Amino acid sequence: MARGDDRQQQGMFSYLSPEERVPPDHPLRTIRAMVDAVLHELSPTFDALYARVGRPSIPPEQLVRALLLQILYTVRSERLLMEELHYNLLFRWFVGLNMDERVWDPSTFSKNRERFLAGGVADAFFARVLALARQRQLLSDEHFTVDATLLEAAASLKSFRPKGTPPVTPPDDPGNPTVDFHGERRSNDTHQSTTDPDARLARKGPGREAKLCYTGHVVMENRHGLVVQAQATITTGTAETDTAEDLVERLTGELDESEEPMADNRHRTVGADKAFDTPAFVAAMRDLHVTPHVAQKLTGSAIDGRTTRHPGYALSQRFRKRVEEGFGWLKTVGLMRKLRHRGTDRVDWMFVFSTAAYNLVRLRTLITEAAA
Repeated sequence: MARGDDRQQQGMFSYLSPEERVPPDHPLRTIRAMVDAVLHELSPTFDALYARVGRPSIPPEQLVRALLLQILYTVRSERLLMEELHYNLLFRWFVGLNMDERVWDPSTFSKNRERFLAGGVADAFFARVLALARQRQLLSDEHFTVDATLLEAAASLKSFRPKGTPPVTPPDDPGNPTVDFHGERRSNDTHQSTTDPDARLARKGPGREAKLCYTGHVVMENRHGLVVQAQATITTGTAETDTAEDLVERLTGELDESEEPMADNRHRTVGADKAFDTPAFVAAMRDLHVTPHVAQKLTGSAIDGRTTRHPGYALSQRFRKRVEEGFGWLKTVGLMRKLRHRGTDRVDWMFVFSTAAYNLVRLRTLITEAAA
């Protein structure tokens, strides 16, 4: 056999489309099918966000698919995403771009982000993904888990300055000034970030360093670990329990309005860790006719033997830990470890949208396992 010649000849035409280059069993194929079904239902929402006349915009469906790729493949910026989209055939196929179509300027996302934010696209997308799971009977309507996690804000501790103080010109580097706050007593009551005023100083536990953060809240159904409620809020001392109460109330209202009400001989439960073992939260759950399967504190617990004596309590304590898998995915893959946006509205939009991406990954796994 003769040696081949290492020459690259530029082809004038290509007869293979991106569709033909993606393997039939690629994981993105199942996700793309679900995303297309969701975006088809969101078409009326997109119609309301754009004018009926004028120069055609970039299809919002393509922008949403591109944002999903950014989360699924942990692309840390829109500029890098556009670079990948320029030469990555898999990305082009998922977004819906042909081989010869030009990619967009990264500023396209900044311009359309406010439109998507005003139109509630993230919440609508999240709800449609859950509808797909409900159609396949993958959602529990009885047993849930609530939890929250800190999301590090896109703000430096150097920006955490006393409230009401006028901005001063740094003596050295304007982009990265030297700030000496050692020995200064700083708190959220007296200080505020100059770059992200909604961020709050918080720490994960005793002895841990304090960071500027938001709080991400979720409600997970225990059957398959899918997130059924998600929200990001300003971090406060009671945000974890207060938001959990609101999310559970919203969830029970949605379930009660469904076409198939729960049978009388069944009841709903909500698992949680010891941070939720407070009289107010336990009483709020009982008022919603939900049994609080909360982990007991060593002393002063609001949970008594009426709850812990049932076998379901031990099951909830075991299944509730699955919520950490979602938080782990959101922070290691879904770009939620260090936020890239500022302001509660934008952070909440990205958190809900990233959680919907996590649900898509879980659904793809569940569908594949069912088909095997």
